[in-house]
Amino acid sequence: MEENIINKFELHKKWVESIGKEGEQLKLDEVDLRGFDLSDKLVEQAYLTECIFDDLILENIDFHASLLCSSTFKKAYLDKCDFYKSDLGYTDFSNCVIKNSRFSKGDCWEAIFRNAYVVNCNLINVFFYLTDFSNARLENVDISVASFEETLLNGVTLKNIKGIEEAHFRSINIGTLENPILLKSEQAKEWVLEKCEISE
Repeated sequence: MEENIINKFELHKKWVESIGKEGEQLKLDEVDLRGFDLSDKLVEQAYLTECIFDDLILENIDFHASLLCSSTFKKAYLDKCDFYKSDLGYTDFSNCVIKNSRFSKGDCWEAIFRNAYVVNCNLINVFFYLTDFSNARLENVDISVASFEETLLNGVTLKNIKGIEEAHFRSINIGTLENPILLKSEQAKEWVLEKCEISE
């Protein structure tokens, strides 16, 4: 099984480097990747659905344009990872530390960032529909032209957030999923502005 998966990574590398002329696109479903060293693996434009990355240290991993739906990164440490244009629907980043990473133009439909620490990240033009940031800490992140709809922000800490004025706030939930307190458009934006700490 392990050799088979390593072979799939090799074929995917060929597929990416030959622009689809050789090799084969990586498609893994329900695979536990905790036993693999991903540091030298090419995973851009891959299909990695319901895969497990929990507790891993992931640095300089390029996931751009990948499908990562329902995968879990619980308690993982991510630094300089690229999720540009990735589909992160239902992906679970609970209790993660995420630094210096790019999520721009990604889809975070019902993704979970509960208790995550997200710092120095690019969240420009990300779609946050029903995304759960309960008790998360967001620091030095750019949310310009990001869209927020029923985004759960209960207990969130916001510090030095850029692009609030350019973001699209349809609605945010400052209650819980069971007992929602929805704030819409301008009211939502005002709440975020008031909640945001600015350090000198």
